[in-house]
Amino acid sequence: MASVASGHALPSGCRIFTSIPDVFFIPEFLFGGSVGILVAISGQSWYSPVGWVMFVSVFCFVVTTVWFFIFLGGANEKSIWLSLDVGYHFVAALFYLSVLVTLSFIDTVLASWIEYSHSGILILYQMGISAAVLSFMATLFYFFHAIFSAIRWKRSK
Repeated sequence: MASVASGHALPSGCRIFTSIPDVFFIPEFLFGGSVGILVAISGQSWYSPVGWVMFVSVFCFVVTTVWFFIFLGGANEKSIWLSLDVGYHFVAALFYLSVLVTLSFIDTVLASWIEYSHSGILILYQMGISAAVLSFMATLFYFFHAIFSAIRWKRSK
């Protein structure tokens, strides 16, 4: 992986595809977006805490997309972007950790009250488990991005 080039603390343009932690944008899109899609199509009732899961998934997907295009377009030349990069990805990791806990609660405690005699309900349960696993993966990638961004921020000082 390429390191930070001379004078610029953050890569811009196509260099974000070859630098750590910016290469983590792609898995963050994939896993984070998949969580939202699985929860949305599962049709879970809205009296459960699914609203928070959808908020986090949509919010992080939109902000990560904007962040990605800011980096791709090269608008990240000021020194404030280093600390914003660390802060956003740390908050996103915490958000997805809360989503993981919420989905695990829904799929264990709330789902234990339902009888799985109908195959359609079993498919919804499996989709919920898949969303929990994908939120775990999104948490990991946002956390790795935050850690490596913090290392990059510390080295730039």
